[in-house]
Amino acid sequence: MIRGGAVYILTNKSHSTLYIGVTSDLKKRIWEHKNFIHPESFTAKYKLTILVYYEGFHRIEEAIGREKILKGGSRKQKEDLINSVNVEWKDLYPEVEAW
Repeated sequence: MIRGGAVYILTNKSHSTLYIGVTSDLKKRIWEHKNFIHPESFTAKYKLTILVYYEGFHRIEEAIGREKILKGGSRKQKEDLINSVNVEWKDLYPEVEAW
């Protein structure tokens, strides 16, 4: 069975920290971040609960590859990517939650 995936970027209210992750279930994973299911995690420590970017893939391996590319980029490259689709840096979770 081929399993799809997504890469995503979270930030906090001040946009001071970015987190890039990959998952096979974006809706569930972002819910987990927002509800601090893993209280000792990096995202919980820095209150990274705002989904500002996501990208879907047909195969999880593609999402993992994209995650590695994004993590290797500069902060400016990440900001430019977010700004290309979400200039206001609004929380995109409501549209994911509606799936």
